[in-house]
Amino acid sequence: MSLSLPPLTTPVRMIGGRRFDFAREIAVMAIVNRTPDSFYDGGRTYELDRAVESACTAAAAGADWVDIGGVPFSPDTPSVGESEELDRVLPVITETARRSNVVISVDTVRPEVARQAVLAGAAVINDTSGLHDHELAEVVAESGATLVITHSLAAPGQHLRRPRYDDIVTEVRQFLADRVNLAMALGVPEERIVIDPGHDLNKNTLHSLELTRRMDEIAVLGLPLLAAVSNKDFIGEATGLDKPDRLAPSIAAATICVWQGARILRMHDPAAATAAATMIETIAGFADPQYLRHNLD
Repeated sequence: MSLSLPPLTTPVRMIGGRRFDFAREIAVMAIVNRTPDSFYDGGRTYELDRAVESACTAAAAGADWVDIGGVPFSPDTPSVGESEELDRVLPVITETARRSNVVISVDTVRPEVARQAVLAGAAVINDTSGLHDHELAEVVAESGATLVITHSLAAPGQHLRRPRYDDIVTEVRQFLADRVNLAMALGVPEERIVIDPGHDLNKNTLHSLELTRRMDEIAVLGLPLLAAVSNKDFIGEATGLDKPDRLAPSIAAATICVWQGARILRMHDPAAATAAATMIETIAGFADPQYLRHNLD
């Protein structure tokens, strides 16, 4: 089976000064959590110098952009106020922008954080709330940044216990289509919107697996599709592996997502993800091999 990605309405985009052709390119988004209670690294990059170093190391490893977050998605973590969130993310943005030309994304649901993040050097606002606060779209519209719209039903910081869907893929696709239309009505042009089906966000493992195997039904919306599957609970429950051992199945899930239409991979290990993306692009014929030697002598 060849890789035949669904067509995009605007495949070529300028994001943070970088040109992306999502008709022939798989981008890697690295993750930098400046939180003491990150679900994956438990606060390894909470200190400012470590957060900046992680961002710059990811860029050096091939990541196209880094996603900086100051507030965990999980409602089970202590609440973080707006002022504290700004204190966490702004110095990382500023210093990363000074040291690297990597695209900087900020994971936030707050309009004021988004506004100040863009002023500090961020080019992408990654909203995991599905535009719960409409003002966020207005801020992005005024800023010129790119907006990631993620499927998520509960209000930020709230649980959705035992989520139920009649058809997870159909409902996620309709939700994203509606939110894209909302964002456009609030001034965000379509060419500055990315969509994310939100693996594990207000979903159980069976929901996330179904989304993964049917990502092409989301990709038909015609916007670059982000897959954030790295080390998530559905990976652990599918394989029985603890977080430190989930790299291989995370790469496998990400690859399936690409084959079903994803263009952007949000991953904890940027070096491994970049190598995987390069291999996928080469198999698909989007890129040439780095060199040819085998059986040619």
